[in-house]
Amino acid sequence: MFTRRVRLLITGGLLTLVILGAIILQSPEPTRTVDEVMSTPSSYVDEDFAIRGEVSDGTINNESMTFVLHGIESEILVDFVDASVSNGLDDNRTVYAKGKLRLIDSQYVFEAEIIKTSCPSKYEE
Repeated sequence: MFTRRVRLLITGGLLTLVILGAIILQSPEPTRTVDEVMSTPSSYVDEDFAIRGEVSDGTINNESMTFVLHGIESEILVDFVDASVSNGLDDNRTVYAKGKLRLIDSQYVFEAEIIKTSCPSKYEE
């Protein structure tokens, strides 16, 4: 019915469409900044998303498992009790955190599930 060449072209086209569909459907959600989230925090409550910012100096509390993450204009309290934390969580480090924003006692708290820190050694000479 179809020649071998036509069958190969049809199969290749279908595989290309499947791969493109998988890439489009699996594209990661962009990471939000602290300032972006805190400009309209109520729209992010109880949603899973990733946030990035810098750990404020002297705010890491290992007893309560919290720290403050700041952007240019805003800051947010991060609770990392149940989080998987990479090595190097320290003051003034850029942090990527994935989790949910909660409103607890009229304060917005980001409950992290994953925390990854930047590696300063790769930026040093």
